[in-house]
Amino acid sequence: MLRINRGPVAKPQKVVVYGPEGIGKTTFAAQFPDPLFVDTEGGTETYDVARTDAPQSWSALLDTLRAVRDERPCSTLVLDTADWAEKLLCAELCAKNKWDGMEALSFGKCWTYALEEFGRMLDLLTDVRDRGMNVVVTAHAMVSKFEQPDEAASYDRWTMKLYKKDAALLKEWADALLFINYKTVVEMVGEGFMAKGKARGAKRTLFCTHQATWDAKNRWGLPDEVPFDYGQIARHIPDMAALPRPAAPQGPASAEPATAPQGGAGDQGAILGAGAALPPFWGPALQLMERDGVELREVMAVAVQQGHFSADTPPENYDPQYVPGFVVPNWDQIVAKVNEMRADEGVPS
Repeated sequence: MLRINRGPVAKPQKVVVYGPEGIGKTTFAAQFPDPLFVDTEGGTETYDVARTDAPQSWSALLDTLRAVRDERPCSTLVLDTADWAEKLLCAELCAKNKWDGMEALSFGKCWTYALEEFGRMLDLLTDVRDRGMNVVVTAHAMVSKFEQPDEAASYDRWTMKLYKKDAALLKEWADALLFINYKTVVEMVGEGFMAKGKARGAKRTLFCTHQATWDAKNRWGLPDEVPFDYGQIARHIPDMAALPRPAAPQGPASAEPATAPQGGAGDQGAILGAGAALPPFWGPALQLMERDGVELREVMAVAVQQGHFSADTPPENYDPQYVPGFVVPNWDQIVAKVNEMRADEGVPS
């Protein structure tokens, strides 16, 4: 039998907030109900907010989003920022495919692969929303040239600091796209050829609808612009902590990482060994080791087996490009190798 409902339904919101650097995007996002930050750029270090460990690779970022989806530790998940997340994506794709840069393949094929991965991240964020959490994504803004198809001339407009198809996908995904900028008024001073334009004011403003010089949208009936104050949108953002928790999905909603090895240790002490200290370039791999219970000596054993380094090479003497260029992009294969070596009892002590 057909069931028909009427009226608004209280559900978590997907909000994208973008604007110039330093305008207050992070401060604004911190006012959402019970926020948890996934900080890809280190912008929350001076804020008293809850945050996850900073993801140092694209794989680690996706793992963090899966953990938030499954554990539901907050009312609002904040990804700060989308453009720095895109940098992690590009770095991993270039390392995995041995590209010199994102223009290595003709006809923009590198960015086609990136768009697929970026879409996977948005799918995970949708999963987070479906588990009963608001999702906020921040992004930096930049000025770019825009050519209207039916006009001969181009003009400048504000856009998100993302690859254009990633930006389009993010805008389509959002329930609300809010643009923050300084509202200035240009006044002409003087007369004739001596007249000069001078800017007056510089009040931060939240722009909520589309204009020729920026993109914005909302489904809340907000006016074109409102003062830059979270209170202007607070009534449209439900605090989901007071509502019943949605049931966990029966199966994985997105692609999951490789099966973790059995028998490994999942804490940093066991991963590194007593008193061990590693250079920063090992950071992205350490996050993956902790997730999958793999020890450093096991990763080194795989490197020795592959002939990349000798058994007596200490980890601090590894090539700094080896971890981001081989270990992280090929992590699933390394996990499989460790499983095989454990089954054969071939991992050295």
